Amino acid sequence: MSGHSHWAGIKHKKSLEDQKRGKIFSKLARQITIAAKEGANPDTNPKLRQALEEAKSFNLPKDNIEKAIKRGTGEIEGKKLTEASYEALGPGGVAIIIEAITDNKNRTLLEIKQILQKHGGKLTQSGSLKWQFKRKGVITIEFSGENPEKSKEDLELKAIEAGAEDIWQQKNSNLLDVYTKPEELEKVKENLKSQGIKIKSASLDWVPNQEIEVSEKDKISLEKLFEELDENDAVQDIYSNLVS
Repeated sequence: MSGHSHWAGIKHKKSLEDQKRGKIFSKLARQITIAAKEGANPDTNPKLRQALEEAKSFNLPKDNIEKAIKRGTGEIEGKKLTEASYEALGPGGVAIIIEAITDNKNRTLLEIKQILQKHGGKLTQSGSLKWQFKRKGVITIEFSGENPEKSKEDLELKAIEAGAEDIWQQKNSNLLDVYTKPEELEKVKENLKSQGIKIKSASLDWVPNQEIEVSEKDKISLEKLFEELDENDAVQDIYSNLVS
């Protein structure tokens, strides 16, 4: 399996500066609202539990969390949010999946189309590129650092014992991506945590079957494209088959 090429986005790549905080919190709240549509109890709703864990790691205020859950369950009124997924070709022929949460699909579609055109990309038909990816659970853990007593080999062995399908070391880092079947993400994560292993992140992602190399010029264009997409209020996650 290829490496994990996930533009982690504003929530993970940028510092919590004051001017960014509102946008980050808004995206986290939308994620919670969507997840809460499947039930307000995180013990029986893994999607909500995951959203809450991420929100708490970024110190989303408790009041914001409670309101987001109530919007999801319909206890309080708010804009009707829906999930949307877009497929696009970027510079260098890179395949891109853009996942969004929006209250206006037409507006979001137009905005994404304009951003892509500005940076040499274009939208494609639904299903035309997604076959190049597989849906996987991805758990990121750090050898040394957060887990100082555990070597890379120790963590890899424990991950395999916990039910991992594959493990990939992120380029030029001490981070490991542990891949699972989508339905086993929660089980593997809890198994690792029970062994005292600290988890940096865990999510259901689109993982490319094969990554591609592009020129330095295209790489710079893609970086600008991803940054501007990420600045869009509706965009939650961006995946590509650009070599990581």
